[in-house]
Amino acid sequence: MPQSHWLIPAGEGIGFKVNKGQVIRVTDVEGEQVADFVAYRADDTTERIDPNVTMDALHKMKVRPGDILYSNKYRPILTVVADDVGVHDFINASCRPEMYEFLYGKKNHASCHENLTRALEPYGLPEPDQHYAFNVFMNTVIHPDGSISVERPLSKAGDAVELRAEMDLIVAVSACPCSESACNSYACTPIRVEVVD
Repeated sequence: MPQSHWLIPAGEGIGFKVNKGQVIRVTDVEGEQVADFVAYRADDTTERIDPNVTMDALHKMKVRPGDILYSNKYRPILTVVADDVGVHDFINASCRPEMYEFLYGKKNHASCHENLTRALEPYGLPEPDQHYAFNVFMNTVIHPDGSISVERPLSKAGDAVELRAEMDLIVAVSACPCSESACNSYACTPIRVEVVD
């Protein structure tokens, strides 16, 4: 029987398969920790979760239970079943080593890009130019003057999001390794992932 629950250590990532109809529960174990979440159609990996298409289809940036997350082909890929927080990010690409060098002067920093790429490699997915993730628990604020800031997540210990797969999927999740900003409240902690029928 395939594994159905994982505790992702701070700063690391995992990949797994999910069948249509199963629910993925992503839990912030200690609070204020972001999880980058990507999903690909299992039998055609040219189709993937697409935050930009989701915003276009829903005409909004905040999702609620019952809302659909869409693929790059404008088809339902996941449905939000439950959400303890209600604030997540659709606009930021996954962090990558070049970002840490550009913003913080740090070379060879762990990143969600690398975590997700490694997690998907066993399923035959090549490294993309960029991972465009559903950034669970990430609190990105767009200010009236058009400036953008990443603030501390609003998630508390034990808060979770539940997503139902609308097709067979290959999923990867990264417990974001950024401790340099408010993104994870300046300290990285674990993420729990469960798959339930």
